[in-house]
Amino acid sequence: MPNLWVDADACPRIAREIIVRAAERTATPTTFVANHQVPLPPSKWVKGLTVSHGFDAADDEIVDRLAEKDLVITSDLPLAMAAIERGASVMTSRGEALNESNIRARVQMRDFMETLRASGEHTGGPKGYSDVDRREFANALDRWLARNAP
Repeated sequence: MPNLWVDADACPRIAREIIVRAAERTATPTTFVANHQVPLPPSKWVKGLTVSHGFDAADDEIVDRLAEKDLVITSDLPLAMAAIERGASVMTSRGEALNESNIRARVQMRDFMETLRASGEHTGGPKGYSDVDRREFANALDRWLARNAP
């Protein structure tokens, strides 16, 4: 049975609620990993894992614990690349699938934008989490669970 691993440090509250409901509905073991306590309802299927405050501590913990065929929910591209290399599926909290065919280009773009910001260029941040993002994520998660959950 695949597990869901959530990089909870930056997971929007609305996405967290969608994940919890889906885990309960499909009886899928789900772990929210963060360097702070994440508010979660009591559940047989959902748990939180708090890690130390070190740089990338939550990411490292997810990579160490995940198994092939698990799903990692993150927008952290280095974590996504490591998870893909370990055979996991990866999805952002906006429902975008990250995989071998698109992760390298996404990492290169992130690095390019980081270089621009370091040179003083104002590139703006990510757009806000919209109702469309919520729907896209819920639908993508439901499709993944329909294909992979028991």
